[in-house]
Amino acid sequence: MKNQVLVGPSARDMEIAAALRTGVHRLVKLLRRESRNDAQLSLTERSTIGLLYPDLQLAPSGIARMEKVTTQSMSQVINHLVELDYITRTPSGDDRRKVLLSLTPSGRAYVEQRRRDKQEWLANALHEKISPAEKELLMEALHLLTKLIDG
Repeated sequence: MKNQVLVGPSARDMEIAAALRTGVHRLVKLLRRESRNDAQLSLTERSTIGLLYPDLQLAPSGIARMEKVTTQSMSQVINHLVELDYITRTPSGDDRRKVLLSLTPSGRAYVEQRRRDKQEWLANALHEKISPAEKELLMEALHLLTKLIDG
């Protein structure tokens, strides 16, 4: 076998990448739509409590950076989540002028319920639409996806 020089992604690699990106994006949107959102939280609010799950403490400015929103917008998100009793503010042990955010038991329960709702919807969809052989193929593809993500 001759030594081959890799020059970059092939046209087939680009085609697969586009299909994968589109498929994952559509699945995420579908899972969002199909799971309950009783509290009518915005995407940023849901993402914020997800970042704190299960037991992280983060500064509002750090969450704002991760979410790519202004600190003013993040303040509104935080205030709403505090009103709903999903998060709590705690003074930082290092600097009393700073606060750390963490989930309340209600916030943790909200995240866990949404995750269960999504998993249940997806399990029902798999049961109704996918054959046993296709499920095995999907498991193989998920192994490859994990390899792609984890290196």
